[in-house]
Amino acid sequence: QVQLVESGGGLVQPGGSLRLSCAASGSIFSIYAMGWYRQAPGKQRELVAAITSGGSTNYADSVKGRFTISRDNAKNTVYLQMNSLKPEDTAVYYCNAAVATTPDDYWGQGTQVTVSS
Repeated sequence: QVQLVESGGGLVQPGGSLRLSCAASGSIFSIYAMGWYRQAPGKQRELVAAITSGGSTNYADSVKGRFTISRDNAKNTVYLQMNSLKPEDTAVYYCNAAVATTPDDYWGQGTQVTVSS
């Protein structure tokens, strides 16, 4: 079993930055990929960024060049550095972990990111 604890969300002005953190605990060695998803009111949940156990990354076109996903293996933590934030980035952001022990992914509780002046 994997537990995900998120932090770093909040209110920021357009053009500002935030860094989201997702700390994983439990069966961490079974994780082969982690990512960040977001869901705005009335919209589908979408993949923002993902990173595999091998370090390969993937980003939504809308955030390429602005967001960076990274990991700290010693702390079992994945980060999402968000720069040049836009109002359309406003959403609840969810941490996700794909594990080898189950076909069902694990999810964090979600953290609100609001970009507004």
